[in-house]
Amino acid sequence: MKKTLAAALLTASVGLSGCATVLNGTSQPIEFESDPSGAVIETLAGQTCTTPCAFEMRRGDDSMVTFTAAGYEPVTIYLQSRTGGSMAGNLLAGGLIGGVVDASNGAANHLHPDPVYIRMAAAGSGEAALLLDKDGEVISTVSEYNAEVAEDVREGIVEQGLYATVDDVPPAD
Repeated sequence: MKKTLAAALLTASVGLSGCATVLNGTSQPIEFESDPSGAVIETLAGQTCTTPCAFEMRRGDDSMVTFTAAGYEPVTIYLQSRTGGSMAGNLLAGGLIGGVVDASNGAANHLHPDPVYIRMAAAGSGEAALLLDKDGEVISTVSEYNAEVAEDVREGIVEQGLYATVDDVPPAD
C-alpha cells in the first residue's frame, strides 16, 4: 500500500512538473502601442518595429524598450519580469519539481507592463510621457513607473549578463 501511494505521489509530482512551462511557455507576446502611432521601438535585444507592433519576449528576462518618433521626446521604459500565480499553483499541488523547472526557465513569470502603451510628449513641451493601460487610460508617468521598478530591472539585466554592473545599465529616463 505504501509503495502504491509513493508511486502515485511521484507520478503526480512529475506530471505536474513544469505546469507553467506547459501552459504558458517561456516567452510572451508583448504588444507595443504609442500615441501618436508610428513610433519606432527598439528593445534591449536590438529588435525594432513601428507601433502598433508586437514581439515574443522571454518571460524571465527583464528588459527596456525605447520609443522614438519625429517631433517627440524619446521614451525608454523598463519591462519587469514578475512572478505569476502559476508558481503558487506548483507549490500548492505539490509540484516541487515543476516549481524548480518553471522558476529556472522563467515560465512562471510574466512581463509587465503588457501592453506597453506610451503617450509620448512633444519635443520641448516639458510634459511627461505617460504609461497607458490597454484602453488608453493613464496609469502613471513613465518616469514614476520606471522609478518603482528600476532597481529590480537593472539587477535583472545584469544577471542576464548584458552588462557587468548595475551602474553600466543605461538609465531609463
